[in-house]
Amino acid sequence: MKYYLSVLIIIVFSSVFSQHQIGHFNTTYQDPSRGNRDIETEVYYPATSAGDNTPMASGQFPVVVFGHGFVMVWSAYQNLWEEFVPNGYIMVFPRTEGNIVSTDHQEFGWDLQFLVNKIQEEGANNPASPIYNGVANNTALMGHSMGGGASFLAADSLCTNGNSNLKTLVGLAPAESSTNGVSSINSALSVTVPSLVLSGSQDGVTPPNDHHIPMYDSLASSCKTFISITGGGHCYFANSNFNCDFGESTSSTGISISRAEQHAVTFDFVNLWLDYTLKDSCDALTAFQDSLTGSNRITHNQTCNLNPTPSISESGGVLTSSQTGVGYQWYLDNTIIAGANAVNYSPTSGGYYTVQVFFAGGCPTISAPFLYNDAISVDELNLSDPVLLKITDLLGREAKPDSKNPYLYYYSDGSVKKMIVGE
Repeated sequence: MKYYLSVLIIIVFSSVFSQHQIGHFNTTYQDPSRGNRDIETEVYYPATSAGDNTPMASGQFPVVVFGHGFVMVWSAYQNLWEEFVPNGYIMVFPRTEGNIVSTDHQEFGWDLQFLVNKIQEEGANNPASPIYNGVANNTALMGHSMGGGASFLAADSLCTNGNSNLKTLVGLAPAESSTNGVSSINSALSVTVPSLVLSGSQDGVTPPNDHHIPMYDSLASSCKTFISITGGGHCYFANSNFNCDFGESTSSTGISISRAEQHAVTFDFVNLWLDYTLKDSCDALTAFQDSLTGSNRITHNQTCNLNPTPSISESGGVLTSSQTGVGYQWYLDNTIIAGANAVNYSPTSGGYYTVQVFFAGGCPTISAPFLYNDAISVDELNLSDPVLLKITDLLGREAKPDSKNPYLYYYSDGSVKKMIVGE
């Protein structure tokens, strides 16, 4: 518990001291592969001061390309950009496919796919852009409802074509998209990046059993997580929006939490997930996993091939990690032991030992504390002739008791330790 607490403190302080202002610009990109299709786009980015076209904050920042819900506008997701951009993310919102009559999910998926690459190009090659030289390679596809389903369509193409920028897929109540013969559920079969699906348990607009869960089940990701927010709804992932809220009022029942409460749960998990997948924070992954099992606000399912956690065994005074890796670090009472970087370690004093194991891919893992006692422990001790008595301690060293106080023993180097009898 102390370890998890320290991780959470690190994350909280990191969040507090790395907040950015929100810059913004609007632009229209053209996709030459679709007859120069216009894609009007809103971009929000970490800035030195808030406002339109303000200077970008120093550094390079990961990207989140976000797809809006059916007949919803990008501005309904102000709650998201006000949460994630200050934490060091660029958020990109296409404004296409908002028509209630002729919405094309496949075109929207292609828009999202196009923007994953276009924002990289903008950051690398457009000196006039506010985000020039400020775009990191790591990108997430995220979307709500229709945009969530379209994100699956986009991730399918990007994964199939081996895109190296896409690192994760996040669906907020994603809807099965089936226009033009496509299917988000079928597309999930080709999605191999780590994925996170969030669902409201009381969602009647896109019932989880028909939409979110089949998408999650079909994902080919080696690490995927499904989170059901207890008492949550469909539209509560966004700010209040007339079209979405009206639809929910006619279909969802039993919503038992507020919009603000659903936002809070979403932010708690998605912040950690993005920090892990886009910023390579292993502390964030630890906190994410801990929150999955510890939160009473959700239920969850997960299939994730994370690196195994080691345990420690002792034999003949030598401690051994149960897991092999590419590197090791041993600790005594939470303090690094200099030079203790092998699978085995021979302790020279008692205390609580832990071992951290590093792997070729993914995050290192650390064992639970192992109590090692270097004092002699015997069940019976004949003290009638203590001068002649010899005992071998747990380190294999021979010791004799003191002639005047047989409850002390000594080594040839003059060191003396207390004897424990009957333990």
